[in-house]
Amino acid sequence: MEASLRRFAHYDYWSDEVRRSVLFDSQADILVYGMGEKQIKEIAELLDRGVPAGSIRSVRGTMYRAPSLPEKGRVVEVPSFEEAAAEKVKFAEAFRLQYLEQDPFHGRTVAQRHGTTFVIQNPPALPLSEKEMDDVYGLPYTRTYHPMYEKDGGVPAIKEVRFSLVSHRGCFGSCSFCAIHSHQGRIIQSRSHDSLLSEAKLLTTLPDFKGYIHDVGGPTANFRIPSCSEQLERGACRNRQCLFPSPCPKLRADHRDYLELLRKLRSLPGVKKVFIRSGIRFDYLLADKKTPFLEELCAHHVSGQLKIAPEHVSSDVLRIMGKPGREVYERFMEAFRGMNTRLGKRQYLVPYFISSHPGAELKDAVELAEFLRDIRFQPEQVQDFIPAPGSPATCIYWTGIDPMTGGTVHVPKSREERKMQRALLQYREPRNRETVIRALEAAGRSDLIGEGPLCLVRPQHRPEKGKMSAPLLPGGKKPGGRFQKRRSSLGKKDRCKDQG
Repeated sequence: MEASLRRFAHYDYWSDEVRRSVLFDSQADILVYGMGEKQIKEIAELLDRGVPAGSIRSVRGTMYRAPSLPEKGRVVEVPSFEEAAAEKVKFAEAFRLQYLEQDPFHGRTVAQRHGTTFVIQNPPALPLSEKEMDDVYGLPYTRTYHPMYEKDGGVPAIKEVRFSLVSHRGCFGSCSFCAIHSHQGRIIQSRSHDSLLSEAKLLTTLPDFKGYIHDVGGPTANFRIPSCSEQLERGACRNRQCLFPSPCPKLRADHRDYLELLRKLRSLPGVKKVFIRSGIRFDYLLADKKTPFLEELCAHHVSGQLKIAPEHVSSDVLRIMGKPGREVYERFMEAFRGMNTRLGKRQYLVPYFISSHPGAELKDAVELAEFLRDIRFQPEQVQDFIPAPGSPATCIYWTGIDPMTGGTVHVPKSREERKMQRALLQYREPRNRETVIRALEAAGRSDLIGEGPLCLVRPQHRPEKGKMSAPLLPGGKKPGGRFQKRRSSLGKKDRCKDQG
């Protein structure tokens, strides 16, 4: 995956610089990008026939180094590493040109010069058929971590995935902060029901299986079929997304296959419950008018809490993210609440949000904080945006330019602004109080500092004239006695109602 996402000149967050293609830094003969099964098989066959690794040039889904451009076929040459490293406009242009060529059906050969040598990307590998997916996932995997980790106590994360089923790969959501587009692609490739049922039966025989399948999904759980019938013949549209800014008229919003699979899985002997935890795309769910997916989701596949990812509520930020508008999430909240009421269940949404995403200003973070106040929710965890190679949002983070439109985008990079945006999402936390006050004042929203029901925080405590606040005791502990009792005597009427 790291090779996939670093195959061209790319921005590296940890060194804060543009780095060369990993092909140069690694000095490898060939780079496999994407999921790699077809490439590995074809490369192995060529090696077996005696073709040197450094001479393999024709395998789709691979890259290689060459002193000149290929003579045959149309080649898209993007700005060089030197240009992309020196000029952010050139970096954005290089990203846009290569990003548009990542479809297996209409993607062309892409080349980028590094000094006197080129890195050449062949078109992506074709999608796997259902049978090929079944063959890949039917191999005799050990289903655990490598023995080398035993000395470190194992890998705790294995518990979250050991009893989960990968039903498909690919995602047509195309969120700008996600690099799946550059790795798995937008075309959904699914396994057959028989393949998944066979693996589920295998899970029931494992000694630690307690009857619970933790997940059935992929990058997005409820994407089980291609977004439209034309994708498997012509590929995904070059200049159109399937769901953003609104669902495409050709979108196949249909959960029938997924529902049938889930019904089969939960009826297996030894299976008590089948959960969905890899994420539901709620705008796709709402677009489906054919099936009772929401009803069955709430009735059978939620473990008390459903994790969902609206990511933000500001229209300006959501536009950069490529996510649906706030009103779509509010419609889903209402539908989820209504369905659970009808079913007599007490189940809750756990929304995920990203702070400091490119395009987010303080005013947008304040808008999100007000939304959280209104729904009476404080996230326990907040994802502070971290740029990862291969995503449009990372290109924007580095350049301040939307590579698809050429427009300028605000990027919260300073430590102080990122700290303030993050604190606003958890404004109830006492440790964030001073930071939230600074953020509200900087955003011109001092009206949210006070005692009223809509306030986010109370004003800073100022000691009465002639009196001083008691100092902290050694070790940072607060003093007890009269001073502590005085503070604890404040009643609910002295606090914002939403904090009470």
